Amino acid sequence: MTPTEMPPVATPRVAAGALFFNDEGHVLLVRPSYKDHWEIPGGYVEPGESPRAACIREIEEELGLEISVGPMLVVDWAPAEGEGDKLLFIFDAGSLTAEQERAVRFADGELDEWRYVAADALEQYTVSRLVRRIRVALAARHSRIAAYAEHGESL
Repeated sequence: MTPTEMPPVATPRVAAGALFFNDEGHVLLVRPSYKDHWEIPGGYVEPGESPRAACIREIEEELGLEISVGPMLVVDWAPAEGEGDKLLFIFDAGSLTAEQERAVRFADGELDEWRYVAADALEQYTVSRLVRRIRVALAARHSRIAAYAEHGESL
């Protein structure tokens, strides 16, 4: 088969984010200055970068923290209208120490605020597709088995 005979292949946008937890098991959410809803720390993967490396980089850029992330909790196939195909990864970042919490800085200006939110209150802060994705990630963390999802629904 020649290159011109090759069928088209997917070229999804890829993003990676992290879940941080407090002692009560609440999830850390951040409020971007350019959105009307809250998100988890993270962002798009750059060319040649792994999703894990992007997650670590984004945490440093957004929160000013140099940390390593733990295992992948979920990968979600979640195409979006007007944005095309997307693959979204969530990694377990564990808990921040009190010292790390005090060290959080919004160096790049993308974020205005952060807070811990209980799983049953997520709908008050963010969009339903992210709520579903976070809940799949929480279940994966609890079971210690990474999950695959489509549109935030575990399969």
